[in-house]
Amino acid sequence: MKALMYGWEFPPHILGGLGTASFGLTRGMALQPDMDITFVIPKPWGDEDQSFLKIVGACNVPTVWRDVHWDYVKSRVGRCMDPQKYYDYRDHIYADFSYQYVNDLGCIEFSGRYPENLLEEINNYSIVAGVIARAGQFDIIHAHDWLTYPAGIHSKKVSGKPLVIHVHATDYDRSRGKVNPDVYGIEKNGMDNADHIITVSNLTRQTVIEKYHQDPSKVTTVHNAVEPLSPEILAIPDKRGVKDKIITFLGRITMQKGPEYFVEAAAKVLSKAPNARFVMAGSGDKMNDMIRLAASRNISDRFHFTGFMKGKQVYEVFKASDVYVMPSVSEPFGISPLEAMQCGVPSIISKQSGCAEILDYAVKVDYWDIEAMADAMYSIITYPAMHEFLQEEGKKEVDNIKWEYAGQKVRRIYDQLINR
Repeated sequence: MKALMYGWEFPPHILGGLGTASFGLTRGMALQPDMDITFVIPKPWGDEDQSFLKIVGACNVPTVWRDVHWDYVKSRVGRCMDPQKYYDYRDHIYADFSYQYVNDLGCIEFSGRYPENLLEEINNYSIVAGVIARAGQFDIIHAHDWLTYPAGIHSKKVSGKPLVIHVHATDYDRSRGKVNPDVYGIEKNGMDNADHIITVSNLTRQTVIEKYHQDPSKVTTVHNAVEPLSPEILAIPDKRGVKDKIITFLGRITMQKGPEYFVEAAAKVLSKAPNARFVMAGSGDKMNDMIRLAASRNISDRFHFTGFMKGKQVYEVFKASDVYVMPSVSEPFGISPLEAMQCGVPSIISKQSGCAEILDYAVKVDYWDIEAMADAMYSIITYPAMHEFLQEEGKKEVDNIKWEYAGQKVRRIYDQLINR
């Protein structure tokens, strides 16, 4: 089974959960002996793990100038491409993008991030996807999140292969219902053109069915999972048990993640437990607002803003935390509580998160209920028996939530589409 996948980021260069989920799912699927995955991203950095898949950079695929030699193309995109198909198709796309983004080798340049001209990059990415799909040999197309849906649609049109789109989030989650019409249009078009839709939770599945008017039989939930901890992570010393109790928020500091509820709950906890400290790890457009809110509640001396963290840094924070809190207003899934529980950190999550569907040993509260959130924080840092129970049972639970199982569910969807 050969899958052509489109993503926007891939570890170690990630800006959110999308790259983490893409890595985990592909590695889980690669455990199937006949699975062959080509994963396309706008701009690879060269240090991605390619031991279980092939990474193709859209920025390295020539799209103009016939005199670019095929040996150069093959060195960049690999053996999956047929030279004649590549040249035949490339001649038809000259007018589809702005030449200002084309370098001397005939490749379109990409930032590898989420730039101000994001919609242009999405369009350019879809143009390159058409070149790759027309020249490649594969059985199915799999597009991760809205940024890659146009690439998936273009690939389907030029190859005739079935398209699966993977909904990691919708604009309803990111905007609290105030959707961007351009983004909604891309999402809706992707869903309408997909042969099947995978959602990361039943919560997201309902959004896709109700807000994007999709046939329920076309939408399947495949919950996310976690990677086993590496020896490097396991070797990080556990710094819990010091005098102060550390309660951590880790994620984008945006409206969707509910950071203000964390700060308000923290103020209530500190009124009863002055030995508590609070960490807000991450960055986002609400960060300055949260700094001001902590100051207005007179808790700045017990609050730490670390900025964006990734990789080993994340686990260093977890290994120093007594409680992890994810108060998201609307969270399609939320991998970070699973990662925290892997490290033995009792977790509090909002009932409005997709991971609440599969976690029995996390404390669940409504995101807006700061009284309940504060009570849960206080109880976990005050009662050792409660902390120990959630620590032990939570770790057992998440250790059995594996990407291999998620990959098997995705494979069954592939097989059904191809056999159909």
